Amino acid sequence: MVGRTEARLCQTMHQPPYAASDRAHALHEGLWVADLHADSLLWGRDLLERSERGQVDIPRLIAGNVALQVFAATTKSPRHLNIERNDDRSDDVILLALALGWPAATWRRLMPRALHLAARADAMAMRSEGRFTIIRSRLDLAAYEALRQGRRDLTAGVLAIEGAHALDGDPANVEVVADAGFRMMSPSHFFDNAFGGSAHGLVKGGLTDPGREMVERMEARGMLVDVAHASAATIDDVLEMATRPVIASHTGMRGVADNARNLTDVQLRGIADTGGVAGVGFWPTACGGEDAASIARSIRYAVDVVGADHVGLGSDFDGAVQVPFDATGLVQVTDALLSAGLADDEIAKVMGGNVRRVLADVLP
Repeated sequence: MVGRTEARLCQTMHQPPYAASDRAHALHEGLWVADLHADSLLWGRDLLERSERGQVDIPRLIAGNVALQVFAATTKSPRHLNIERNDDRSDDVILLALALGWPAATWRRLMPRALHLAARADAMAMRSEGRFTIIRSRLDLAAYEALRQGRRDLTAGVLAIEGAHALDGDPANVEVVADAGFRMMSPSHFFDNAFGGSAHGLVKGGLTDPGREMVERMEARGMLVDVAHASAATIDDVLEMATRPVIASHTGMRGVADNARNLTDVQLRGIADTGGVAGVGFWPTACGGEDAASIARSIRYAVDVVGADHVGLGSDFDGAVQVPFDATGLVQVTDALLSAGLADDEIAKVMGGNVRRVLADVLP
């Protein structure tokens, strides 16, 4: 049942191998590639093994020259989710938890679900014989970068939480998830919660008092605040109080695809003003199309608005959306960015350099 559900949701529009120009291959091979959002931990696959399902695993990240992948923990998702209006009364993740044999503590509370997924990621890293590293600190990042300079058969991950409802209503639980290794979290996902409004919720309000305390605690612990899925009011509130770079991990630009899921130019400039990065998503609602050229068009638009220092990749690999290719096909984005007229140094920033910079600045 889980395998069929994953196959239905984590669909790839085109199958490998993925064609790209010789120029793109040569450039891509020297890039430090980073992607800001994948839901791959949710499905229970052993990511150390190359799978016939889904879009991300460690072998495919290495084959795609991905230096770093952000893995998000989704702890609750409403049934029949949509980008306009959702409430919090249903919970599809419990079905996965039961089917995959998650611990009993995860059946009724959300924070244990996040901790369970973090533990699974740690266990995979331990079994990887060095191929896969979880990055938690600047020292971790520096050590990984030094090791990777001499070899390309390595990749790394950063742990994120998609929606602060995972804190079970208590902002003090920031300390618990930070201790577990999470380094990014969004106030909301597909519904409003005790910390802030969702762009897809019913009220779509701003940060609550607990939400403001949560942001303060996150910044103090070296966690990035992610405004993907946040309501306009929550984005405004986060940007007003932020003292560290803010991320939109997987999003689009309303100037390209005008819908509630995507950022306005004003919001994009606000993220850039914090020193942050907006990760452009790979699915049609985010980028307005079904191929690498559409992704590059959205990136080009964002670069024209805020410059190349504040734009990145936010694929939403293994999410409930279709994307054009799996992780081995990221060279197609490099190729499409060349065709879109970006310079090599701009492509290096967008494809991962900006994420690398922000992590080096924010991580504890």
